[in-house]
Amino acid sequence: MSGPEDAELEEIRRRKMAELQQRLAEEEARRREEAERAAILKVILTPEARQRLSNVRVARPELAEAVERYLIQLAQSGRLRGQITDEVMRELLDRLTPKRRETRIVRLSKDEL
Repeated sequence: MSGPEDAELEEIRRRKMAELQQRLAEEEARRREEAERAAILKVILTPEARQRLSNVRVARPELAEAVERYLIQLAQSGRLRGQITDEVMRELLDRLTPKRRETRIVRLSKDEL
């Protein structure tokens, strides 16, 4: 192999290694952030409330994420007094869940038209 080809190959290897290192660093930061969130939630939620939030995460991940962010923000700002119970969690989820409108279909007979 000649010099320019070796240099080009080395540059490609260097870029690939940098990309891999960046991905690994991002993954580690994400894992660390997730562990920190879990630790905070373990402190501020009762086991029943944590279970309810876990159940909500299965059905509505975006709602669970929003509730987690809200609770962590409250905890970090010092506005939480005591642990969040299952009852409080239900109320919070009820307030944050958009109300569904009931849709009724009424079928009319030919005579009613």
